[in-house]
Amino acid sequence: MANPTNKTSKARTAKRRTHKKLSPLNVSLCPQCHEPKLPHRVCMSCGTYKGREVVSIEEI
Repeated sequence: MANPTNKTSKARTAKRRTHKKLSPLNVSLCPQCHEPKLPHRVCMSCGTYKGREVVSIEEI
């Protein structure tokens, strides 16, 4: 088995890991109720998708 000859520095390790991060969620507004929702998903507050009611939301 081959072993590393030199120690990998902290800076080199950090450079390699610069792209391993979480990006913020892409949130858009629902055109019906103007509540924040994830794109390409049913709105959880009004139950519509692409202008049509897909899920009936019961009032409590």
